[in-house]
Amino acid sequence: MKADPKGVLTGEHYLDGDHACTEGALAAGCRFFAGYPITPSTEVAERFSARIPHVGGIFIQMEDELGSMAAVVGASWGGKKSMTVTSGPGFSLMMENIGLAAMMETPCVIVNVQRGGPSTGLPTMVGQSDMMQARWGSHGDYEIIAISPASPQEAFDYSIKCFNLAEKYRVPVMFMMDECVGHMTEKVVIPNPDQIDVEPRRLTKKSPKDYLPYEPNEDLVPDMIVAGDGYRIHSTGLTHDERGYPAMKPEVQEKLVHRLVDKISKNADKIIELEEDQTDDADVIVMAYGITSRVTMPAIFKARKKGIKVGFIKMITVWPFPEKRVRELAKKVKAFVMPEINLGQVALELERVVSGKAGVHHIPHAGGWVHDPEDIYKVIVEAAK
Repeated sequence: MKADPKGVLTGEHYLDGDHACTEGALAAGCRFFAGYPITPSTEVAERFSARIPHVGGIFIQMEDELGSMAAVVGASWGGKKSMTVTSGPGFSLMMENIGLAAMMETPCVIVNVQRGGPSTGLPTMVGQSDMMQARWGSHGDYEIIAISPASPQEAFDYSIKCFNLAEKYRVPVMFMMDECVGHMTEKVVIPNPDQIDVEPRRLTKKSPKDYLPYEPNEDLVPDMIVAGDGYRIHSTGLTHDERGYPAMKPEVQEKLVHRLVDKISKNADKIIELEEDQTDDADVIVMAYGITSRVTMPAIFKARKKGIKVGFIKMITVWPFPEKRVRELAKKVKAFVMPEINLGQVALELERVVSGKAGVHHIPHAGGWVHDPEDIYKVIVEAAK
């Protein structure tokens, strides 16, 4: 195990997705972790507890998930890149403070290693049934970013991406891993730190007398400060003006909430990342994310051997949804196929965006294990007719 002088690993390693996620977060500059153990995400917390002293950070096992998310928000305002991890019921418990983070525009990362639900469900088995909760779980109107990895290497790479997006847009970012990716072990290549692009905290260059905590820049995102550095700040979950002071007026609400949404939606083209294969002349396009994007490949290869023109879109960014690209393709293809380890979540967004211009075939799976590729193949054949 090689480490640079700052304690960040480099080189080739065989890691599971949970451990790779930890190393990615450390490489991105995460120096504060608060969490509560819950299967199948506990390995992230365990590795953080062992590794974070080597990089000069802080690990706290909190009393529950509510306190964990609150601690992450506070640490971020204290100047630290911050993260928590959870699954299933713990994700639900975090939602109130995730909404607070969205309203306070607090950069942070929430890792959810998904399992089968509802309730305690299948603690040790795979699911993808928290995807809509990631988008709509808290109350009110706001936007978040959600990314889904399909391998331990992506767990490392996209953990860094999550932190970079959180810092750039001052927003909570969800890392929607699933149990299969979290627990599978594969080779992970970790570059030297000087080869990794890390987004710094966007700190203001204004003097304390000129600074307003919620005065947006051209990209609609305000600059931050570090609490205790001499700036007068007020940050609250209440509707607030650019000073951060509560302002219980409809016109202030209108301006603030639109900006919380617009800073993500109007930058969607910069945020969204997809991997496409043979979509230009496809009759059918399969869309998937996480472990399901890997399970889908044998079905696609079999369909292509049978002469079916089938393209593939692997969603790395799930939220915001790739509306623009889907609308372009919906004008040209017969149908979309979406397998998910749930009974219909992201597929509902696909149906909304396609708006009847092409067919949408959802392949549901209640969880516990992955799809049988043969079931996906049969739906591809049906969609191509």
